[in-house]
Amino acid sequence: MEECKVFKLYNLEETIAKNLLKSVTYPWEVLPKIENFILELGKKLDKDKYNKIGENIWIAKTAKVSPTAYIAGPTIIEEYAEIRHCAFIRGKAIVGKNAIVGNSTELKNVILFNKALVPHYNYVGDSILGYKAHMGAGSITSNVKSDKRLVVVKNGKQQIKTELKKFGAMIGDEVEIGCGSILNPGSVIGKKSNIYPLSSVRGVIPEKSIYKNKNEIVEKK
Repeated sequence: MEECKVFKLYNLEETIAKNLLKSVTYPWEVLPKIENFILELGKKLDKDKYNKIGENIWIAKTAKVSPTAYIAGPTIIEEYAEIRHCAFIRGKAIVGKNAIVGNSTELKNVILFNKALVPHYNYVGDSILGYKAHMGAGSITSNVKSDKRLVVVKNGKQQIKTELKKFGAMIGDEVEIGCGSILNPGSVIGKKSNIYPLSSVRGVIPEKSIYKNKNEIVEKK
């Protein structure tokens, strides 16, 4: 579908989840599949590179995990990732190579691509962050609508029903989310875009954009 080009947010060559994402039309369609994907893949991981810790938690031997971090399964933490002090991983999470999950950051039902950064006081639920995507301090994904209805992705006049009650954000490769921003349910941020600090974002933001507010979205020069 031509209209789906806007949702090609990720380079899939260097991620453990590439086959999962290649199997769908829209990236958010993988959210209900993350748990089973981890359970199936975890059993096949190289035991020379990964340790199985507790119930369905696979951590690369080269990853750095703070003793104060909490990790529930199923979870895969890839090579050279860093899980810092008081990080809270509630399960159904894939943390990519060289990714950082920082102090007081909470993850649930997420994929962080390689080198994705959620380093300070972030909540990331039912979301995907692309390669080198960065969420500034205190920025969060809101994953449930206040009226508890199913999430609809709004792309201009186009409205796409997701059939999902919980869906935070799809954040493309090399996106920068400013400090204190809220990504409302069903937000889709195109590759290499920047979101101003303290923004409240919803809908589709085109790639290589600067989001200042809902009425001022400009193309990067």
